[in-house]
Amino acid sequence: MKFFTSILLVLAAQICAAETPREVLDKQSGIVSRQDIFQPGEFFESCHASTVLETLDGGLLVAYFAGTREGADDVCIWISKFKDGKWSNPRIAASATMTQEKPAPCWNPVLFRNSDNSITLFFKQSGNWHNWRGMQTISKDEGQTWSTPEPLAPKGNFGPIKNKPARVGKRIILPASDEFSADDWRVYFWLSDDDGKTWTRTPYVNQKDEIGGIQPSILIHKNGDLQAIGRTPRDIGFVYQTWSRDGGKTWSKLASTGLPNPNSGTDAVTLQDGRHLLVYNHTQNWKIRSPLNVAISSDGMRWQPALVLEDATGEFSYPAVVQRKDGLVDITYTNRRKTITHVVVDPAKLSPSTAEMFAQWDVPAKTFESQSERAAREDAAAKALKAKKRGLKNARERRLRN
Repeated sequence: MKFFTSILLVLAAQICAAETPREVLDKQSGIVSRQDIFQPGEFFESCHASTVLETLDGGLLVAYFAGTREGADDVCIWISKFKDGKWSNPRIAASATMTQEKPAPCWNPVLFRNSDNSITLFFKQSGNWHNWRGMQTISKDEGQTWSTPEPLAPKGNFGPIKNKPARVGKRIILPASDEFSADDWRVYFWLSDDDGKTWTRTPYVNQKDEIGGIQPSILIHKNGDLQAIGRTPRDIGFVYQTWSRDGGKTWSKLASTGLPNPNSGTDAVTLQDGRHLLVYNHTQNWKIRSPLNVAISSDGMRWQPALVLEDATGEFSYPAVVQRKDGLVDITYTNRRKTITHVVVDPAKLSPSTAEMFAQWDVPAKTFESQSERAAREDAAAKALKAKKRGLKNARERRLRN
């Protein structure tokens, strides 16, 4: 008990510091291990947007995009494999020049286990998020080799935009989204009932004049309800949620989870015990992507702080999270765009009451405001200001007449 109390005192003392040492963060209840997958600058200048999958041999496969910088023509999809406590050197799994002569950037890989135990690596290719193409490549040997990339069908299917698909019975649901402008973000989903042979697209969950959101993660509740949560624009500032009660065909309007978001990607997973685990940046400051936090919930509506993974200055972002068959949770995330960090968590040992010392769980309450609501509020404020000026002008004129 004395040892545990001393740890809590050290943690509490670190709250006032600008940066908490990793050795202190790693003493939080639930953290099993932490490791950078490769050394910064050893293989490429920049990396981002990891995805993680458990392999059949008890290891892990992680994919990410990397190159000179995000959006550069030399950016490819790279993979690293974890086995026997070690990460393999990164190697390229997919690039634009595998299917075309002209180099082009690749984006946002997503790994998914198929029913025949092969692995699909979804990714985006060419230009930027306004004109990219959805691509896929298949591995039948646990990521050792990959097929020639092929475009996804039908046209306009970009695949899962950032986070892993969900398998609900015989249905596969791809979490998708579009970005039309800085604040016109739309959420939708692709559904397949024939193991990915054909896809049907849902309507947009939100419209232009409503709350914007992208990059959903899908949670599966015990009663069959589905919940998707994800990222909002910087002027919204909260993790959104939307619900489906018909297997993903239709979804409710976007609403707030009450958790903050600094215009940064999130990921979440439903655990084997029915709880839900979310990895996200617990801040509304869109100029930074730190701290990086873990929250836990039994119902998807009331969230408790569970861990602080990072709180240093710099970007710690775009997490990916899965749970292994043995119950442990694997989290990967971008570490200052220089490496991908892997953290193993034992969800049975998470202690929300302890984590609350770290989490700065004090972001003020804020409600979502759609574009139409914001326009109406600004219009009303402008009219009120105009009326006030008109009243002051009339008052002056009356004084002059008198």
